[in-house]
Amino acid sequence: MLKVDHAAIIGGGFSGTLLAINLLRHGALRVTMVERHEERMGRGLAYGAAHAGHVLNVRAANMSALPDSPHHFTDWLKQQGLGQEGSFATRRDYGAYLSAMLDQMRGQAADRLTILSGDAVDLQLRDDGICVVLRSGGGIEADIVALAPGNLPPHDLPAFAGLRDRDGPENAVYVNDPWAATIAAGLQDSDRVLLLGSGLTAVDCALSLDRAGFRGRIVALSRRGLAPQSHAPAPPYAPRSDRPKGAASTLVRTLRRRSAEIGWRNAVDELRRFTQDMWRAASAEERSRCLRHLRPYWDVHRHRIAPQVAERLAAMQAEGRLEIRAAKVVQAVPEGGTIHVHLRRRGREEGETVAFARVVNCTGPLGDLRRTDDPLLRRLASRGDIRPDPLAIGIDVDRQCHAIARDGSAQPRLFVVGPMTRGAHWEIVAVPDIRRQVWELAREITGAHWVEAEGL
Repeated sequence: MLKVDHAAIIGGGFSGTLLAINLLRHGALRVTMVERHEERMGRGLAYGAAHAGHVLNVRAANMSALPDSPHHFTDWLKQQGLGQEGSFATRRDYGAYLSAMLDQMRGQAADRLTILSGDAVDLQLRDDGICVVLRSGGGIEADIVALAPGNLPPHDLPAFAGLRDRDGPENAVYVNDPWAATIAAGLQDSDRVLLLGSGLTAVDCALSLDRAGFRGRIVALSRRGLAPQSHAPAPPYAPRSDRPKGAASTLVRTLRRRSAEIGWRNAVDELRRFTQDMWRAASAEERSRCLRHLRPYWDVHRHRIAPQVAERLAAMQAEGRLEIRAAKVVQAVPEGGTIHVHLRRRGREEGETVAFARVVNCTGPLGDLRRTDDPLLRRLASRGDIRPDPLAIGIDVDRQCHAIARDGSAQPRLFVVGPMTRGAHWEIVAVPDIRRQVWELAREITGAHWVEAEGL
């Protein structure tokens, strides 16, 4: 076991912030956090760039940042007069909660916590430690480093390559950043907006356009035309106590049968405690088939939206202002102040061309390490210090979150946490999964699991 006196964390979003807090809670080591976007420190993109109308997709009762203190968030929410256990709190409020936690830990830890606003551009890995190289020219010597990159920005679809920032952020016809504050700037009520994707990101984008006063038509497009389902009351049931066994096709049949017995929401939710183990037990071929065929259907049933969000989307659809379409983009041609997009609807041979005043990339986070623009990740990958996971949906790690080098060896001093470890863990994009991951890692690094006899 490594002796760790100083840990550096690259990334100050949800994953990095919680890892820092737990390291300081459970150990006596020093922690340095490095975040390139100062305004996102303690909040990250999901909670730092959220608009007032964006709410959490999970009820407050299950959103505590600390797995060993399940009422931590609801207690804070009540103290602030912002809600209670059954509430769907706003993402801005959740960001304020995380920021308050970090501020409190900063006061308690004193000089054991250092927070830097800067850009880490390289890591120099040695047998006795790691040096974090900053763009400013400085360096940080640490015993271990944890990469917490969060969700990487989406990549451009081939038809839109080269169109990013073509006309400047205020008048952009193609917008790669669905969180951009200027997403509705310059739009008229006679305009059409195309959202590339129909998942959670597209839902947020549609709400942002609506809240900004845009009353034109929004088309959310994806290959299957699937949209997130809504949370709803479900009947009481006795959850299963054993992990489902068998190939993916067998599991699908099991899920359908359970859905008929206890309702699909309950059938999906009862798998939550088993999903990571089921993913690890699956063969590489089964995982690949799951991504190709099952992932879109799993995502819309597993990652649901708040009832009030579903009601607003339904109202926009009823008004003719929102359409969710199953189609693919064949070609996109800029023409004047619009983009003429040639679409082919699912199941049809003929296509159609529609002019859009704005196209927004809502395809979701990039997972393929080989396509990232992040300079640190690119440098580490090119040198072989990290590598893509076998499915190219994240960074390859072992079960203890050690980064895997190109030669297949686990890096003893380099860790990765958060959504970019999805290749190893699959269910690692939501708060309940990430909080458990960083809590367990912090306790292992500090030895807290041995102190409380959990390692025996």
